[in-house]
Amino acid sequence: MTLRERLQWLTRMTLLVFILASAAFLSAITAMRIAIHGREVTMPNLVGKNVSEASNMLQTRGLVLRVADRIYSDQPINVVLRQTPPAGLLMKVSQQAHVVLSLGQRQLQIPMLEGNSLRASRVELLRQGLQVGEVSAISLPAPSADTIVLQNPKPAAGAATPRVDVLVSQGPRETDYVMPHLVGLNENEAQRRMDQVQMRRKVNYVTAPQWPRGAVIDQTPMAGSKIPSNATIE
Repeated sequence: MTLRERLQWLTRMTLLVFILASAAFLSAITAMRIAIHGREVTMPNLVGKNVSEASNMLQTRGLVLRVADRIYSDQPINVVLRQTPPAGLLMKVSQQAHVVLSLGQRQLQIPMLEGNSLRASRVELLRQGLQVGEVSAISLPAPSADTIVLQNPKPAAGAATPRVDVLVSQGPRETDYVMPHLVGLNENEAQRRMDQVQMRRKVNYVTAPQWPRGAVIDQTPMAGSKIPSNATIE
């Protein structure tokens, strides 16, 4: 075999070895990719599911459920509130999904507020970690003003919210009157009209030659004004 033939043979063998090595390498890469993807699954959406249902969903995919925390919420007990990793993420088989479960609604003990003042009730609620919610008012002959007559929730009732709505008495409703026209009347007639509605008055006497003696020449408030029953008329 000549030198040239030997070189050609060596070149062919080298090329053949390279081709075989490349094929083996590509086969190994392909096998690894198949193996890796074959062990990956998609994380399901667990939020809103009961813990048992969520655990079964994970087990069918080769994943493991771990409870990270439990908190109070509006959801029923043992319902998944949050999950990590999120739904849709590719996971390797045997990886863990961490979830936060609901403890249900927290039952708060509401103190008795009815009969107390609004201010005292605010202090009591704050002391217990609660707060006054919606405040409504009503005029009543009793109890006195600023007294709570109704509350919701009721005392000692289990509640899911820390807010307590109250109805507060404003005391008796004041009677309003329309101020009559008194100018030009004599003092006795003006006094009689005010006595009919039990208006308080203050009479000031001045000299006014152009007016008859004892005539009303001015008034405060003006005629037609709306005034409370405890107003003083001059």
